[in-house]
Amino acid sequence: MARKQKTPRWLEAARRKGPEAPVGPRADWLARALGRAGVLPRAGAEQAIRDGRVEVDGRVEKEPFAPVGAGTRVRVDGVEHALTRRVWVLMFHKPAGPVVHGSDPEGVGTVFERLRAVLPPELQGFEWYAVGRLDRDTTGLLLFTNDERLVRHATEPRTHLPKRYVARVEGLPSEAALARLREGVLLEDGPTRPAEAVLRSPGVVVLTLTEGRHHQVKRMLAAVGHPVLALHREGVGRVALDVAEGAFRRLTDAEVTQGLGFPSGEDLPE
Repeated sequence: MARKQKTPRWLEAARRKGPEAPVGPRADWLARALGRAGVLPRAGAEQAIRDGRVEVDGRVEKEPFAPVGAGTRVRVDGVEHALTRRVWVLMFHKPAGPVVHGSDPEGVGTVFERLRAVLPPELQGFEWYAVGRLDRDTTGLLLFTNDERLVRHATEPRTHLPKRYVARVEGLPSEAALARLREGVLLEDGPTRPAEAVLRSPGVVVLTLTEGRHHQVKRMLAAVGHPVLALHREGVGRVALDVAEGAFRRLTDAEVTQGLGFPSGEDLPE
C-alpha cells in the first residue's frame, strides 16, 4: 500500500490564507525568510512569531509557516525589514573536535557554535546551513550558506562538485595503490567514481572526489591498504581554504558562481 505523502506545513498555511497568498519563485515562508534575510535565525524567528512580535502587512502573524513574497511588508518588534534573497556563503576552517550537527552529546561542541562565536553582529541574524559534513576528527574547509538551495546544489550527486582532501596514512602508498584509487574502488555500497590521487609527500595522499559517500575517503584508502591517520579538506570546487583554523571569511560572488558553479540570480527554484 502506497504511503500517503504529508503536505508541507508551509503549503498548508498558504492554502489556509487563500488566493491572496504569495506565489511564484520568490514566495517563501515567514520563519525561513527571516533567517535567509539575516533578520533572525530560524529558531529565534519562530519564537518571535509565536510571541506575537512579528507583523505581516500590518497584522500580527503567529504562524511561522505563513507564506510571504517579495512585496510582503514584515516588521519585527516594530522595525520593518526587507526580505532580501541574496545568497551568502562563508568559508570556515573547521578544527578537530566539533561535530557538524545541531548538538553534541559528547559536549565538545558543534561547528555552528564555533562559527557563531567568530561572526560579526551583521551576520548573527542569518540561519546558517552547513554545506555537507566533515567527521569530528576531520579538519579543513567547511562551507556555510544562508540558502538551502546552495546546499542542495553542492551536495547533489549529479553536480559532481570536486572536493579535495589531504590524508596522512599508514605506510607508503605505491603507484599501484594510487592507480586503484584513480580507477575507482569497490566498496560495500558499490564502486566509487574515479578519483584524482597523488602522493604529496611520503605517507600523504591528496585525493579529489566528485561524490560524497559516508566516510568515503577513509574507506577508499583503507580498501587499498592505507588506513587514514589524519584527514583535512583543503578545497571544494575551485574554492581553496585560505583562512586560519577557527576563522572564516565570506566568499565573493565570483567564488560562488564560478568556484562552486551555483547559478546567479534571485529567482532560483526551491
